[in-house]
Amino acid sequence: MISEFLSYGFVQRGLVAGSFAAAACALLGVFLVLKRLSLIGDGMSHVCLTGVAVALLTSTNPVYMSVPVVMLSSLGIMKLTQKFKIYGDAAIGIVSAAGLSVGLMITAFAGGFNTDLLGYLFGSILTVARTEAVLCGVLLAVVLAGLLFFYRDLTSTCFDEPFARTRGVRAGAVNTALVMVTSVAVVLAFKVVGIFLISALIIIPPVSALLLSRTFKQVLWLAAGFGVASVWLGVYLSFVFNIPSGATIILVNLLFLAGSYVYSKWGVKDAR
Repeated sequence: MISEFLSYGFVQRGLVAGSFAAAACALLGVFLVLKRLSLIGDGMSHVCLTGVAVALLTSTNPVYMSVPVVMLSSLGIMKLTQKFKIYGDAAIGIVSAAGLSVGLMITAFAGGFNTDLLGYLFGSILTVARTEAVLCGVLLAVVLAGLLFFYRDLTSTCFDEPFARTRGVRAGAVNTALVMVTSVAVVLAFKVVGIFLISALIIIPPVSALLLSRTFKQVLWLAAGFGVASVWLGVYLSFVFNIPSGATIILVNLLFLAGSYVYSKWGVKDAR
């Protein structure tokens, strides 16, 4: 069964793209969770609907159309928090509501929902194109390069931003770069789990890793591992049982989270 599963080209592309996207989302999610900005993924995913709706209306590529829309929206969130002194969760809620409303309005003018749009809403990992898989690989490479070259700046702003500023770290630039890369990750991941479930791919693997890890580097690698494993297991289960792949991937993540919680509560005690 497994050999048959892996023999299909579209399955191979989906697994490769999904693994790249899940690892990138999980690594970025670690910093977002610790900075209490994890819901920014949810806000950006709702804005994706606007980009996808415009793309379907104009017969253009939804990924290319959504990237600038989501990046501008993420900048809007940053400006709301900085210039207007609005709390981060409130700014995310405002931009999220605006993006979802505009997307629904454009969809209504375009003649309502169709099969393509539903695929973006709920995920369609097995329809990932080769170009999209390459873009997911480039995204992961950018995330890993950022971790390699700016690890200290990222961690210092993550745990104690005021102190990091006193040490000369440009915290504003670090936060903006983090949000910008996250916005690209959100766009590239909506084929994997769907617009409405992207935030779970950003939040759940890091939370699972935080329950088990003792060092920050362990959190990063374990979160990425949970994300990739959920894609492989979720896609395989969806293939075997003919169920939605996006929802299955998230349910697998939830199982990892439940297992991590149980082990953190009782496994360590038993080991002692």
